[in-house]
Amino acid sequence: MRIVTLDNRGLSPPEPMLRILAALERREPGETLEALLDRRPVFLFPELEERGVTYSCEPNALGGFTLRIEGDGT
Repeated sequence: MRIVTLDNRGLSPPEPMLRILAALERREPGETLEALLDRRPVFLFPELEERGVTYSCEPNALGGFTLRIEGDGT
């Protein structure tokens, strides 16, 4: 399994969301996408659910959040 990490810290909304969605479109089958974020991306969650991917968003040791996106969607 390959993990692609995006560092979206320090970016103003909606840039982190746009970068994550663009990376999701480029993602290879079986690839996991991780994004480091300053804040919880609540407006992104419905977009991920609509695409049918599995995701989690947890606080990290850096003081922000780590969003992990898996699954290929349907």
